[in-house]
Amino acid sequence: MTAPVRLDPTTVKVSLGPRSYDIVIGRGLIGSLGARIHHLRPGAKAFVVTDDNVARLHLGAAEAALAAAGVPASRMVVPVGEASKSFRMFEQLCEAVIAARIERGDLVIALGGGVIGDLAGFVASAVRRGIDYVQVPTTLLAQVDSSVGGKTAINSIHGKNLVGAFHQPILVLADTAALDTLPAREFRAGYAEVAKYGLLGDAAFFTWLEANRQDIFSGGNLAREYAIAVSCRAKAAIVARDERETGDRALLNLGHTFGHALEAACGFSDRLLHGEAVAAGMALAFEFSARQGLLPAAAAERAVRHLAEVGLPTRLKDIPGGAPSVDRLMELIAQDKKVKRGLLTFILARGIGSAFVENGVSRDDVRAFLVEKLAER
Repeated sequence: MTAPVRLDPTTVKVSLGPRSYDIVIGRGLIGSLGARIHHLRPGAKAFVVTDDNVARLHLGAAEAALAAAGVPASRMVVPVGEASKSFRMFEQLCEAVIAARIERGDLVIALGGGVIGDLAGFVASAVRRGIDYVQVPTTLLAQVDSSVGGKTAINSIHGKNLVGAFHQPILVLADTAALDTLPAREFRAGYAEVAKYGLLGDAAFFTWLEANRQDIFSGGNLAREYAIAVSCRAKAAIVARDERETGDRALLNLGHTFGHALEAACGFSDRLLHGEAVAAGMALAFEFSARQGLLPAAAAERAVRHLAEVGLPTRLKDIPGGAPSVDRLMELIAQDKKVKRGLLTFILARGIGSAFVENGVSRDDVRAFLVEKLAER
C-alpha cells in the first residue's frame, strides 16, 4: 500500500442520501471556512464553539475567514478538557446560542478536538429541535474519528458519552496544518484511532502504518493526509451502512469498552487522554481475544508492540497514578452503551484487520482476565 502524491485537498464523501456530506482534508483549509459555509448555506449566521487553547491558535483565522465571506458569527470559548462535556456546559452553550438568535437556517461551528465536536454537535442537535453544524477538527483524533459520523454527547457521572444524539454535520473540514501545533502527547493519542482502522478491518493499512509511522509522526504531510484519508474512508463506509450503530458500526468501538472504563476511573482527566485509553483498551481487547483462543498470541503481540512503539500505553500498569481496581473496572464496564439486557458486548479480533462484535461475553472471563493483567509486573 503506497501513499499517493497529492497537492489538492482530499475529499471523502459520507453517503447518507439527502444528508450526505463531504470530509475535506488538506493544509490551510480553515482559511476557506467562510466561503464553504456561504456556498452550503447562503445567508446563514454562525455560532463558533471552541476552547481556550484552540481559540488562541485558530479562532482568529476562522473568524477572519467567516468575515471575508460575509458570514456573521458569534462565539463561545469553553474551558479545555473532558470536563466541559457536562450538563452545566451544555446548558450554558444552549442558552448562548439562543441568545445569539441563531435560527434553524443558521449553524453551529465546532472548532476544536473531540470534546468540542461532541459538545457543540449535541447543542446543535437540541437547540430549536435541531440546527445544522460544521465540524472543524483540530486534533488528529477528531479528524479521523469523532468529527465523522454524527455521534454527539456529553458525559454522565455513570460513564462517558451516555447522554447524546445522532446528528450529522453538513461538512467536516480537516485542516492538517492544525496538527503542526498539536502537543506530541495529543498527536500520539490521536494516532491510536488511526491504528484502530487497520486493526479492525484493514490489515494492509496496518502494515503500511508499521512501515510509515515515523514519517507520520515527524510531520510528513503526504503521509499524514493519506493516513487521515484512509481512516475517514473506512469510517464513512461503516457509517453509510449503519448510521445508528445497530450493526457493524459497533466495530468502531474496538478498544472502547475497556478504554471508556479506564477513562471514567481516571475521572475523565488529563491523567489518561481518550486516545491513550483507546490504545490501552485495544491492547486489552487483542490480548483478551488471544486468551479466549480467538487469534494467535503472535497477532496480539504484534498489535500491542506497534502501539507501544509509538509511545502509547498498552498495560494497566502504564496508567499514571495506578490502575483502578478490578471491581471498579467491572462496575464501569457494566455501564457500557453496548450492554444489552445486562449482557456484555465486546469488540474482539480473529486477527489483524479482522474484528467482530461478540455479544454475551462472560463477566467471569473478563474479571479473571483483568485480575491477570493487574498482576503483571
